[in-house]
Amino acid sequence: MITVGCQADRNGWHCEVQIGDDSAATRHQVVVSDEDLVRLAPAGISVERVVEASFVFLLEREPRESILRSFQLPEIGRYFPEFEREIRLRLDSREADLLGT
Repeated sequence: MITVGCQADRNGWHCEVQIGDDSAATRHQVVVSDEDLVRLAPAGISVERVVEASFVFLLEREPRESILRSFQLPEIGRYFPEFEREIRLRLDSREADLLGT
């Protein structure tokens, strides 16, 4: 279970993410700039969906305890070079599903 809450600020978004609802749940702080959101997400996709998809991507590759507690979203690409390409594909697919195409 991934819970995402984001607050806008003058430079983009600050998001709080919780993974799990058990006593071992982890919490993470993620910064997403407006430029990152435009680059990664098709129009109309919320920052919360981008962050959630990013954490699904991370959890496919490592346990929740290994995910950094605080980071800027593009930092994922330093560890997993395929990140941006993969997220764009996933979000494009979700958008197409929502539009019925």
